[in-house]
Amino acid sequence: MPSVLIVDDHATFRATARQLLEAEGYEVVGEAGDGASALEAVVRLRPDVVLLDVQLPDMDGFEVSRCLCGNGDSPKVVLTSSRDVSEFGDLVRGCGSRGFIPKAELSGGRLAALLE
Repeated sequence: MPSVLIVDDHATFRATARQLLEAEGYEVVGEAGDGASALEAVVRLRPDVVLLDVQLPDMDGFEVSRCLCGNGDSPKVVLTSSRDVSEFGDLVRGCGSRGFIPKAELSGGRLAALLE
């Protein structure tokens, strides 16, 4: 199973996502609460996947995704939000991410489907 970095400004969601993904066999290698911390953690932890909240306090997830997906050795990025994907228009497709999972629908299976 791929290693995962969870990036979200809400500690409760990070804990819930960690528990859910670990129960489904994923290795959660770390967490970050903002974009700058996420970029640093990717360099340090080298996860296979970054589960990335769209709304972060310092920069949005689309910007973080563009930074991460700008080189050939980047992790796979999957965006998440409590808002509906339709609210983001073309931003999801244009930032280099593998796709979007609503927070309420997060599961190992949904994540795996985007990573194939």
